Amino acid sequence: MLRRAATICLAALLTTGGCGSVTAQGPPPSPPVVHVSPPFDAKRARPEQGLVVRAQGGTLGKVLAYAAGSPVSGTLDAARTTWRSDWTLRPGSEYTVTVMAAGPSGPTTVAMGRFRTRTAESTFGLAATAPLPGETVGVGMPIILDFDTPVRDKAAVERALEVKTATPVEGAWRWTSDTQAVYRTRHFWPARQRVTVTAHLAGIRPATGVYGVADQTFTFAVGRKQTSAVDAETHRMTVRRDGQTVQDMAISAGMATTHEYTTTSGVHLTMDKGNPVRMISPGRVEGEPGFYDLLIDHAVRISNSGEYVHAKENVWAQGRANVSHGCINARPDQAAWFYANSLRGDPVTITGTTRELEWHNGWGYWQLPWEKWRSGSALVSAARKPSHPLP
Repeated sequence: MLRRAATICLAALLTTGGCGSVTAQGPPPSPPVVHVSPPFDAKRARPEQGLVVRAQGGTLGKVLAYAAGSPVSGTLDAARTTWRSDWTLRPGSEYTVTVMAAGPSGPTTVAMGRFRTRTAESTFGLAATAPLPGETVGVGMPIILDFDTPVRDKAAVERALEVKTATPVEGAWRWTSDTQAVYRTRHFWPARQRVTVTAHLAGIRPATGVYGVADQTFTFAVGRKQTSAVDAETHRMTVRRDGQTVQDMAISAGMATTHEYTTTSGVHLTMDKGNPVRMISPGRVEGEPGFYDLLIDHAVRISNSGEYVHAKENVWAQGRANVSHGCINARPDQAAWFYANSLRGDPVTITGTTRELEWHNGWGYWQLPWEKWRSGSALVSAARKPSHPLP
């Protein structure tokens, strides 16, 4: 009877779940699945696509990626299921990746592997910058990057440009040509701070078959706030530093008998200077009326159309009449002071003439309203219309 009861109990267990209190056990939880792109063991991964790690059925704990011993920076999303490298990848490099992903209860997945990015057929990088590394500049100074190769995918390059400041600023890039991008702040830079510019160009693909192979970084300083106001009608120039007037100058502006001899009104920036500077009359040859070829002392350039603030023994006109060929001339001792105390990027605002400074004349970038300036950004343009990726 005992054996028969045991058999019945076993049968009941198999059909109804048991003779007593027995809880059925489901299948063990599955570990998370990790997806890495580029995939492990890839030999010719595309650098411009960066590194992306995803966890399916769990969350990411650690993502460690290295190239030649250097860590790859990345960002984890709020759900902790996707990690993306902050920047593109270096061409012709081997990457090692270690990923830890945890399930909601229990198992953890560890994925380890490596891949290699394709090499660059042609390379590109920065040919020149303004400011120069280590330079101290004025509060109106733009950041100008010149590339050594025409850029077709401007949005990709612009996305790789990073400007870091001690005091937060709002700024935007504008493309002035296929090889030049210019950064301007919405308002003048806050005075006395350091600015670091990094072009994360390694892995950027600006054109078919062309890759950046290295990041490039430089730092400059913004100095004191010095601004100048020139009134061509009253023939005065006032220089203010950190809110205080430091120089009041009698000046003479352009005589305005021709377009070229009319000083331009608008926000200029000091661009460079020389002592002396050779100045030759535009569009005239020796012997023609109005021809001149002179060496001018303490000349500070403020446009590309031949305008300078410079010295001239012209005291009979300074403060009284406009008789120059378009420049702003001042008493020699005051011009020498302005020359010695000017930094590249100091704003010089001129009023009282009939000729407007064009935004692309020298560094006349402050002539554009902010939204108009931003419209020249490739990222702003890309947000407004469908993109066309490179083949």
